[in-house]
Amino acid sequence: MNSCDTHDHELAIDARGLTKMFGKLAAVSNLNLRVPKGQIYGFLGPNGCGKSTSIRMLTGLLTPTAGEISVLGMSIPKQSEALRLRIGYMTQKFSLYDDLTVKENLEFIAQIYCLSPNESKRKIEQLISTYQLTKLAKQFAGTLSGGQKQRLSLACACLNDPELLFLDEPTSAVDPQSRRNFWEQLFDLSEAGTSILVTTHYMDEAERCHGLAIMDQGVILADDSPKALMENMGANVLELTHPNLRQVKDELLEFSEVRSAAQIGARLRVLVDDKVNQPDIWLKRALPTLEQSEIHLTPPNLEDVFVTVTEQSSALEVS
Repeated sequence: MNSCDTHDHELAIDARGLTKMFGKLAAVSNLNLRVPKGQIYGFLGPNGCGKSTSIRMLTGLLTPTAGEISVLGMSIPKQSEALRLRIGYMTQKFSLYDDLTVKENLEFIAQIYCLSPNESKRKIEQLISTYQLTKLAKQFAGTLSGGQKQRLSLACACLNDPELLFLDEPTSAVDPQSRRNFWEQLFDLSEAGTSILVTTHYMDEAERCHGLAIMDQGVILADDSPKALMENMGANVLELTHPNLRQVKDELLEFSEVRSAAQIGARLRVLVDDKVNQPDIWLKRALPTLEQSEIHLTPPNLEDVFVTVTEQSSALEVS
């Protein structure tokens, strides 16, 4: 048996050469994506970079201009109808009915999935309990807070016990505590074997994913575990103090070895190409005004990775 075949069975999503044109605009360009089963996989990128368009193609809602898609072993968009019974999809905007109660929204979605009355009752009771909606069951969905709507949306997306969940910017309208609770619920689903693809523009959320694709202007620029992306970004991160950080920042950006510089409170965070040995000493030589400054190496974060890969991409475009 071909080892490649077994590997493909372990993928929840396998998309190759995915492209979507709107007129002359490429919303998504030659996208390759392989998401292993049972993982929380993140799509990180700014608004308008093609994340939602990608999800709509992967769920069969949008036909790609070019490329091949396999989701849960099914060919998409050809087998989209069958796929819909096996996936859950939570859209960016709250898409449930404001004038139905929490319980009525769940009952309506259960009918769409053709659940039997007994199965529907059992499943709804379980989800109302899991997502802390018991006290809200008779409340109209339109009166819920952002975090409560989010919990209801996730409950609805899980009604059919999906093997794969698509979550499009699910936490864009909620407070930090609700976001944290939401992610705890995602890890519970992942532990139980659900594969999850989540789009986000929050760096702290992206760091929680098992795997991560960084996207900009319709193109995937990097794709690995968050840890590997941070380890392999090709730059050292330094933080320094100085009485005039704005001026120092402008002067440092003149050097080709400096990938980026950003002020964070009373410090400047500087990314120096890792070809430079002893970057702290190099910085003081490059800019004598830093002689009295405190400079120390600091661990990279995903924002550093994002800045580095998007900067490399725009440099390639210019050249």
